Amino acid sequence: MNELRVGVLGVGHLGYHHARIYAAMEQVQLVGVADPSHERRAVAATDFEVPVFENAASLLALGLDAVSVVTPTTTHEEVVLQCLEAGAHVMVEKPIAATVEAAERMVAAAQVHGRLMQVGHIERFNGAVLALEHALEHPRFIECHRLSPFPGRGSDVSVVLDLMIHDLDIVLSLTQSEVTSIDAVGVPVFSASEDIANVRLRFESGCVVNLTSSRVSLEKLRKIRIFEGNAYVSTDYSAQEVLVYRKKPGPIPDGANPMEHISIEPLHVEKDEPLKLELKAFLECVRTGHKPLVSGEEGLRALRLARRIEEAMHQHADTHA
Repeated sequence: MNELRVGVLGVGHLGYHHARIYAAMEQVQLVGVADPSHERRAVAATDFEVPVFENAASLLALGLDAVSVVTPTTTHEEVVLQCLEAGAHVMVEKPIAATVEAAERMVAAAQVHGRLMQVGHIERFNGAVLALEHALEHPRFIECHRLSPFPGRGSDVSVVLDLMIHDLDIVLSLTQSEVTSIDAVGVPVFSASEDIANVRLRFESGCVVNLTSSRVSLEKLRKIRIFEGNAYVSTDYSAQEVLVYRKKPGPIPDGANPMEHISIEPLHVEKDEPLKLELKAFLECVRTGHKPLVSGEEGLRALRLARRIEEAMHQHADTHA
């Protein structure tokens, strides 16, 4: 198996971990990293002992098989197009782009250049989410909560693009259906855009989804609850745990407590670092040519829905101003 030559564009908080994981992989050479920040370049040079560059062009000139793009969302289109034109496969962090139009151009460019593009919706590689694959049949109601303290980064976009988009991507993969209605409200607290958002979606399949995201919470919470006709599945992203609640077979005896006739079954979860699994899957696709689990098209689909939700929030705000 040939060694893959990879690079990382942007070595801030998350990009640093991309570089860390690549540097530890077998049959992978971390050729270098690029970042406009002198301080970040210095840390990367010391920790990974690789060449560091101020811009993408200098790194891409070394000839890379694959690149992680972990730059601000507003720069994704420009940087990804540079990578594709240089012949590199691309792993771009979520959201895929700042606008739907930019994302469409990125997807089209990947097709023109014959290169893979994977989008960093990391929760798809969370062991708890992977365990859901064979546990669900026909979701009827889904409830998502994603709460965290103010991060001090990522606030250049709304909480919908920053946090909720993770759950939107998962919901779209679970329902495999089109959205028919959106009811949304959002509130800015510390940012120019919304820091708290609540959304109710209805799908053609009949499934109803309620999502709440906040980046001004005093606690961290990342959970998804899925209700079907005969089961309730509770998933904790942080703990990587899945519990399935089912009504026990047979009638409930007269006078019995119905709650005692519910079985609780934990699903087996393969626990590992989601980012490591995500990058490993990306490079496996580079080697085999298989379609990524979260392709550019799926990243675009999640972005389209996120933007529709933002529009609904703004319409709600204008109506109640």
